[in-house]
Amino acid sequence: MSRYRTGANQAGTVIAVVADVMAFILGLWILMYLLDANRANSLVQFVHDAASWLAGWSHDLFTFDEAWARVVAGYGLAAVVYLFVGHAIANRMQRH
Repeated sequence: MSRYRTGANQAGTVIAVVADVMAFILGLWILMYLLDANRANSLVQFVHDAASWLAGWSHDLFTFDEAWARVVAGYGLAAVVYLFVGHAIANRMQRH
């Protein structure tokens, strides 16, 4: 029984870490966008591509007039959802 519990704890930890990394990438892109990072830079391009892929479902969900508000709301929503769902699943796995 303890082996199963340890495996569930490890799997829950992995899920929580993956959710954290996904939210970090999205938050990093929001920060880079707001600070007007150089989009010709390779790191900025990588973060933008990764964030666009992660937030593909929420990218143009909101239609605010200001571009910064659309970025914060669309990518921010995806980050919050990944954190909430990822940690909820991780906690559920670690309880059982």
